Amino acid sequence: QVHLVESGGGLVQAGGSLRLSCAASRRAFSSSAMGWFRQAPGKEREFVAVIRWNGGRTYYADSVKGRFTISRDNAKNTVYLQMNSLRPEDTAVYFCAADPLDSYGTPAYAYWGQGTQVTVSS
Repeated sequence: QVHLVESGGGLVQAGGSLRLSCAASRRAFSSSAMGWFRQAPGKEREFVAVIRWNGGRTYYADSVKGRFTISRDNAKNTVYLQMNSLRPEDTAVYFCAADPLDSYGTPAYAYWGQGTQVTVSS
């Protein structure tokens, strides 16, 4: 079985913080780059952050750089997204995804979670 399950979303005031978690099956998690994406209603899904398996290098979308931090706990097969200084424009469904190729260049996200809602009020 391959699965990813996000949690930790909710309603937060602008300027506040949330930490999202994505619990993954070992098959999805191990050796995979793990990414976070988000999608607001009526908008395209967009990249948020990724953490690679090999070396744990992280990359962030410019819109969240300096505010969000992605991390992973390999013993727990879990990836996190710490979101600070949240803004209303961060409101979206957040998805985690696994790239089993641990891609440095073109990603290959093969597995996706169901998403968790994050709502930031003004």
